Amino acid sequence: MKRIYYYYAALAGFFGLFALLMAWNTVLMPSTRFPVAMVLLVSVTPLLLPFRGLLHGNLKSCTWMSYVSLIYFVHGVAEAYANPVERYYALAEIGLSLLLCFGAGLYVYKADNN
Repeated sequence: MKRIYYYYAALAGFFGLFALLMAWNTVLMPSTRFPVAMVLLVSVTPLLLPFRGLLHGNLKSCTWMSYVSLIYFVHGVAEAYANPVERYYALAEIGLSLLLCFGAGLYVYKADNN
């Protein structure tokens, strides 16, 4: 496969994960214990740290984005196991985080091997 397809997969995973986290924490299942703004700050900020570099195709930022996406994978697995009400949202989080992780990782791998 061409390297650009992995980059598009990483972008699709990123924007899908971002949209899912925003919708999940605001519209679909807002928190009753914590303010929504704090939940969004904690859940979305790590995803935004390497975002600029990902948009520019920076290999170091793509590597970091791949690492950061694993946090969301772990969160999705824990939510899917512990909370049956939100299981489908958690499974979507797992899928999108894996798409982001493998897309960014394979983009970097292809860049180093060409």
